[in-house]
Amino acid sequence: MEFSDVVRARRMVRSYDRHRVVAPETVAELLDLAIRAPSAGFSQGWEFLVLDRPEDVRRYWEATTEPDAPADPWLQGMSQAPVLILPFSDKSAYIDRYAEADKGWTDRDEARWPVPYWHIDTGMASLLILLGAVDAGLVGCFFGVPGSAEAAVREAFAVPSRLTPIGVISLGYPAPDRRSPSLRRGRRPVSEVAHFGRF
Repeated sequence: MEFSDVVRARRMVRSYDRHRVVAPETVAELLDLAIRAPSAGFSQGWEFLVLDRPEDVRRYWEATTEPDAPADPWLQGMSQAPVLILPFSDKSAYIDRYAEADKGWTDRDEARWPVPYWHIDTGMASLLILLGAVDAGLVGCFFGVPGSAEAAVREAFAVPSRLTPIGVISLGYPAPDRRSPSLRRGRRPVSEVAHFGRF
């Protein structure tokens, strides 16, 4: 598939065919794409928790949903995804990298970072997984770990404290799905968002 076709075909899919598994080698290929994302100072401050066994996927949903709450349509569709990948950012990898001799910020002052590149770079790695999924004939969705459930996710999967979850990527094959009502807003055109020379 041409790259421009992959980009244009990518969308957030929230309903998955629970009867079709994703081959482990496909997941490995997607992770291999992810680690080719750019990162400040080649810090590569990302790690990925792959949940590709039914019992692990189930543990994620148990950690992030109320046990007695009725399953809404979003949860019913998303919980059928056979693979979840949780990307984590590691701020310490950037602080440590920029304290090395070729960078010279020996004070490790976080104020030197006008934006948290550890999150941005991990987000770019996540997008490569989503684009790679389209190219592999899969669908996916990026969504957040509920703040109220972060501690439960950390406990359920022994997540080191130095890592910050930036979201979850669900992967699989599509099931019948309804288009998100948000799409009614329409895509903002380039003429509205691109500014040449000045705003």
